[in-house]
Amino acid sequence: MTDTLSRTFAALADPTRRAILARLSEGEATVGELAEPFDMTFAAVSKHLRVLQEAGLVTRGRTAQYRPAQLDARPLAAASAWIGDYARFWDDSLTALDQYLNALQQLGATTPENDPRTNDKENDHD
Repeated sequence: MTDTLSRTFAALADPTRRAILARLSEGEATVGELAEPFDMTFAAVSKHLRVLQEAGLVTRGRTAQYRPAQLDARPLAAASAWIGDYARFWDDSLTALDQYLNALQQLGATTPENDPRTNDKENDHD
């Protein structure tokens, strides 16, 4: 069995499913309403909804024949938290890169624009 986070990311991997979630963030919708912007059958949209339901991202109501889909964003919070853990890594990495580049500038290091070797190669057309 796949864990919740894996199911969430697998469901989000498809652009159609992401578009369906974006639409559902505005409020509940039927399969027909969700199918409108896409060139696909109701059956194809239903398959996408099934994947989203299995990931816990969508719930379906039942009022007689009316079965609206609704967004359940709780799995997105877990995915966001997981991604957020890596934001610190990128922040630290970018801070270190910034410090390194500042140190190079302070040392008067050459850049491609003022590197005589680069300019020589550009002028060498033999």
